[in-house]
Amino acid sequence: MSSLIAERLRVTILSAALDDEVRMSFSSLRARRACIVEVEAGGLVGVGESWINYPDWGYRERVATLCDGIAPLLLGTDVSDPVAVQRRLTTTMLAIGRQWGAPGPIWQAISGVDLALWDLRGKAEGKPVAALLASSPARTSVSAYASGIGPDRVDHWCKIAVAGGFPAAKVKLGFGPDQDRATLRTATAVLGADVDLLADVNQGWTVDEACEMAPDLLAHEVRWLEEPVAGDRLEDLEELADRTGVPLATGENVYGLPELLRYADSPAVSTIQPDLAKCGGITMTSRVAARAAETGTALAPHCYGSAVGIAASLQLAGGFPAVGPIELDVRDNPFRTDLVSPPLRLDGGRLEIPTGPGLGFELDHDTMTRYRLHQEERTRHDL
Repeated sequence: MSSLIAERLRVTILSAALDDEVRMSFSSLRARRACIVEVEAGGLVGVGESWINYPDWGYRERVATLCDGIAPLLLGTDVSDPVAVQRRLTTTMLAIGRQWGAPGPIWQAISGVDLALWDLRGKAEGKPVAALLASSPARTSVSAYASGIGPDRVDHWCKIAVAGGFPAAKVKLGFGPDQDRATLRTATAVLGADVDLLADVNQGWTVDEACEMAPDLLAHEVRWLEEPVAGDRLEDLEELADRTGVPLATGENVYGLPELLRYADSPAVSTIQPDLAKCGGITMTSRVAARAAETGTALAPHCYGSAVGIAASLQLAGGFPAVGPIELDVRDNPFRTDLVSPPLRLDGGRLEIPTGPGLGFELDHDTMTRYRLHQEERTRHDL
């Protein structure tokens, strides 16, 4: 395709207050936030997302990293090849990240740009991203699972998952053995035999604590235990798998291709879970998906942000038939339901893969305006 010269980078921070905070084992989510990244080139605008759930003040860093760190490397250059652009950005930015001690924020910022560039390329070619990844996408929808359940009102959220037709639902653990066991009992009773039970600890246990909970997890037939151990070290996960036989899932906080492949290649990790808005966008996760297909490791993208990241995950699933299920938080989130047009479509526990060019949507500007907390941009003329 012909070159696309980046003319503008715009970063918009959206924020929506939560009536009830969402408790995790390590902290609480007090507001829904989204960082929307737009790259303009060739008269087109590509849209991406960079993950900013934690910390509460993290969006300020992301705006600065994108506008002051990445924009000078991006604007005025050809961005028609997202893979080449990511290679160029990482060469400079990861070296800074090493000295900063912040590889995660660097990868998260690059992820937002990468998603925007794949959207831009798809729009330029008039094709959905899935068709760029695979000449003949094999499916039109992908299975979804319900997340965001617990530790409070477990029965309520499980009933919503059942009513939505989800084939699987994920509960939050890591709040002490008594509460965790009660969560497992309630979820099992409400979900019934037809809905698989998943569990996420958000790195809340030691290896020994995870081993103590293993009999309960196995008794409730938990299909995967996500990020069970503090630090998420592969050697700890391998020890846990050897001692318990519990199927393990991880990946949302693993950065860089060598590390992602090391986790995906380990027999201890049954499911690898890169987040497209955190771990390198489509460029990175497509390479992990290709390796997972070779090794037989399941790949289920982590999605706990806006509809932009979910749509990107759906395009990845369209290009790689083994990818899925896709995570869908069942709690209220206007950035999942109102941010894009056409909206995400869930039918019988399956999400439709958008068929429009790029990631398959346009931003809803009323939603962007209503929830806008901050917006900043750079143009090639600013450099």
